[in-house]
Amino acid sequence: MIRLIGYFFGIGVMLALVVAAGVAFYIGTISKDLPDYEVLARYEPPVTTRVHASDGALMAEFARERRLYLPVQAIPDRVKAAFLSAEDKNFYQHPGIDILSLFRAVATNVQNIGSGRRPVGASTITQQVAKNFLLDSSQTYDRKIREMILSFRIEQAYSKDRILELYLNEIFFGLGSYGIAGAALTYFDKSVNELTISEMAYLAALPRGPTNYHPYRHTERAIERRNWVIDQMVANGFVEAEEAAQAKAEPLGVSPRRGGTYMEAGEYFTEEVRREMIARYGENALYEGGLSVRTTLDPEMQLQAREALQNGMIRYDTLRGFRGPIAEVELGDDWGVAVSEVSGLADVPEWRPAVVLEAADGSVSVGLQPRRQASGELVEDRETATLAVADMEWALRHTVDGQRVRASSIGEVLQPGDVVYVEEKADGGYLLRQVPEVSGGMVAMDPHTGRVLAMVGGFSYAQSEFNRATQAMRQPGSSFKPILYAAALDNGYTPASVVDDAPITIRVGNDVWEPKNYGGDFAGPSTLRMGIERSRNLMTVRLANDMGMDIVAEYAERFGVYDKMLPVLAMSLGSGETTVMRMVSAYAVMANGGRYIQPSLVDRIQDRYGKTVFKHDQRVCHGCNAASWEEQAEPELIDERDQVLDPMTAYQITSMMEGVVQRGTATTLAELGHPIAGKTGTTNDSRDAWFVGYTPDLVVGLYVGYDQPRTLGNGATGGGLAAPIYKEFMAEVLKDKTPVAFRVPEGMQQIAINRQTGMRANQGEGGVIMEAFKPGTGPADSYWVIGMDGATAERAREISPQASEALISGSGGGLY
Repeated sequence: MIRLIGYFFGIGVMLALVVAAGVAFYIGTISKDLPDYEVLARYEPPVTTRVHASDGALMAEFARERRLYLPVQAIPDRVKAAFLSAEDKNFYQHPGIDILSLFRAVATNVQNIGSGRRPVGASTITQQVAKNFLLDSSQTYDRKIREMILSFRIEQAYSKDRILELYLNEIFFGLGSYGIAGAALTYFDKSVNELTISEMAYLAALPRGPTNYHPYRHTERAIERRNWVIDQMVANGFVEAEEAAQAKAEPLGVSPRRGGTYMEAGEYFTEEVRREMIARYGENALYEGGLSVRTTLDPEMQLQAREALQNGMIRYDTLRGFRGPIAEVELGDDWGVAVSEVSGLADVPEWRPAVVLEAADGSVSVGLQPRRQASGELVEDRETATLAVADMEWALRHTVDGQRVRASSIGEVLQPGDVVYVEEKADGGYLLRQVPEVSGGMVAMDPHTGRVLAMVGGFSYAQSEFNRATQAMRQPGSSFKPILYAAALDNGYTPASVVDDAPITIRVGNDVWEPKNYGGDFAGPSTLRMGIERSRNLMTVRLANDMGMDIVAEYAERFGVYDKMLPVLAMSLGSGETTVMRMVSAYAVMANGGRYIQPSLVDRIQDRYGKTVFKHDQRVCHGCNAASWEEQAEPELIDERDQVLDPMTAYQITSMMEGVVQRGTATTLAELGHPIAGKTGTTNDSRDAWFVGYTPDLVVGLYVGYDQPRTLGNGATGGGLAAPIYKEFMAEVLKDKTPVAFRVPEGMQQIAINRQTGMRANQGEGGVIMEAFKPGTGPADSYWVIGMDGATAERAREISPQASEALISGSGGGLY
């Protein structure tokens, strides 16, 4: 018996050795090509890039995987407890594999053989980290064993907290979100430390199968799984029974956070930042790099700019009548369903699609588009509203077969089933609205830093993503004149220099060009100040010819209006194409004392670790970071930007453009009661209407025009269309602010001159204005007219009988 026992024991030992050898060989074989688990130490997952306004408000997020990486120390203990209870309650005790759970899983799988059920895995959090980071998701025993081996190695190399941190930041939660921080924002629009017990338990239920526990498609199943997690938290001592009962009684409360842009009216600005980031760092850095971008946007000013530009477009558009409904639907039994399928303007929340239910002589009854719940389902209530015909008389002028006609009643314009936009009035009731055909762009900038504070690229980003503030190439028209006049003032002319405003003919080869003033009149010899205040084209052409277009082109390029300007006389009237952003940047040069301005939409960019990788303000400040005060000199902020215009010239052109507001083509702005310098612009055939202006601390420019350039109509000018938009915007910006005068450079002389002749004024003389002169310059001692012919000489004698006949012969160069 002893020998038999020994025999069987020997056989058993041999079999055990063979099995052990086989297992060792098998493990050795599958371990040869195991991934390097040390990559976990260098783990940098794709992280969401977040864009913020200047006040820190979140503007937008860009990500392929919506993830925000959180260190484990920043994750609340109860949140960690929810996941441990749901996934691996023995996480802090086992060596990477939970043996008891593994045996239970094996037993369950044996019992389920032939049942068709999916095998139970019993994976620990460490095993899930090994699978998610280093392996694939195949359901094989080989993969499972490789996962176990890696789990042992990971546990030996990293702390439990590090493993849990990797897990909570990597896992997929559904709805495009990854990681616990991203999931909290996506499902509940909350940070992790704001989650309730119910919410954290639901999130802990999701990693097993986000689609299985979808909050809307499988609500009951999701609640059941969430409640199971809460029970596990109670069983593991993380939550009291009373708290658990209260949490289980709550609904899921999921409120999905929309992606993309979060700031109202900021869509054009955000898209411009997105393009800039891709150009600077590439798409991967934007969508995976976890950058933190602090922009220059002023949210309040952005809203004011959008409202002012939209109101200006609407005012212009409604004068041209109604062009018809945006859609037509069958009313049927439930008009709410029909009108819900019509897409509205998501970025114009004030407007709402509505279907006409009845159009009577005195009013129009409409059904408002039903709002949608978070689940996407329509609300059951059907709201109706009434539009008074008195509020929509403009629509009586409407378009029929391309022709504008006037209807006798609103019933001829709107029919039941027509879908239109309506806007609720502040005092109740609704207004009929339509998307304007005309468009435009607007930019507001800090002239001292180039920081773009507001930018509007059109009426609605949802309607058109084309940014007319930065992408539309338009003729600036007369708004280019200050660039030319600044060049003249920088090259020997003064605001009192006199140029002939009279008909002129330019011959180039066989071509003849005869520019004209707006309105067709002319004023004869006039000072440069009068020329810019009244926007005289004939004077401008003569001045450009006298000065030389090469100089004008040089200054236009210095100011950044054009990259390369063709030095021909027609360009002196703004016939070249540029953008609103470039024009605002050029005016900023004049507003800030002649220094070049580099416009910027971004103040600072930080990488995922908080290191600053870009900063717009490159000025150097010596002594700003002194450790202590030792009676040293005050810190000096050194501005190394290029001086592209003499500071005194900058003040002279500013003073002349103040006259545009006080006496010229933009007198409506004088009602604001603040020092404002600016210039209107109207292009050929009134295709574009411009205004660019500035206070000492803010430059704003805009244009209004059709995307496919065509006339805006007779009488459409920068002073009539663009300046009122600027006025509406600045009225809000300057509200409750004390007027600030433009700074006069030291050494500037103020001399009284005759407005007409530009000569020094005599005591008691009428028509006098104070003019700014540089040291060594002043009014002419005798009357001199640039670009004069014989007829001009006769007019000059009438203006100044004492004028010298010799001087009147002038330097006109034969242009007349």
